[in-house]
Amino acid sequence: MALLEIHNLHAYYGNIQALKGISLNVDQGEIVTLIGSNGAGKTTTLRIISGLLKPRQGSVLLNGEDLAAYKAHQVVNQGVAMVPEGRGIFSKLTVYENLEMGAYSRNDKAEIQEDLESIFDIFPRLKERRTQVGGTLSGGEQQMLSTARALMARPSLLLMDEPSMGLAPVLIESVFESLQEINRQGTTILLVEQNAHMALQVANRGYVLQTGEIVLSDTADGLRENEMVQKAYLGID
Repeated sequence: MALLEIHNLHAYYGNIQALKGISLNVDQGEIVTLIGSNGAGKTTTLRIISGLLKPRQGSVLLNGEDLAAYKAHQVVNQGVAMVPEGRGIFSKLTVYENLEMGAYSRNDKAEIQEDLESIFDIFPRLKERRTQVGGTLSGGEQQMLSTARALMARPSLLLMDEPSMGLAPVLIESVFESLQEINRQGTTILLVEQNAHMALQVANRGYVLQTGEIVLSDTADGLRENEMVQKAYLGID
């Protein structure tokens, strides 16, 4: 059974249809990427999975359970955490306080401390900055913090929305290396990313969205070799 199964999702913003019956799945242990241009429906898909937006039709199953009845904070408790586009950290709280907020629904203090140490191993910069106010961090450090805060919920599925946005190339490399390490430690990842080069380097599989529809799905290698993907998203003529 897939960890995440999406069946025939239709979603609207007012009278504008954002998703037109998409279906996809993510297996345990995978990194799966959604690629597509702005307005293709990538972020809408993540918002539905995380409970921030309700579809007009279709279903989202996590470990076979329909998430439709859950509100966004309850979806987190079911094992889904989202790192939003633009990071969304608590800018007036310290790094440590941000991480504590990520574990707000947990009461296993000893295990929370273990998770903090594990996160500091993945993001040593955050350990150095643990008493620093979030709003004073660099863009790359804020992306690390946003990701780390989501991990403090101990998700089985991590949703990543445009983690490379606004970052310098050297920081982008670091962010994607961190994603691979998070995945190696057992967290499944669904990645939305306009930088298709990087997304297809770290992903196992991918889906291509165009104007609310999935037009192509394949392994990451298969997508890299696809002529349409090369021309539209990889800049290869």
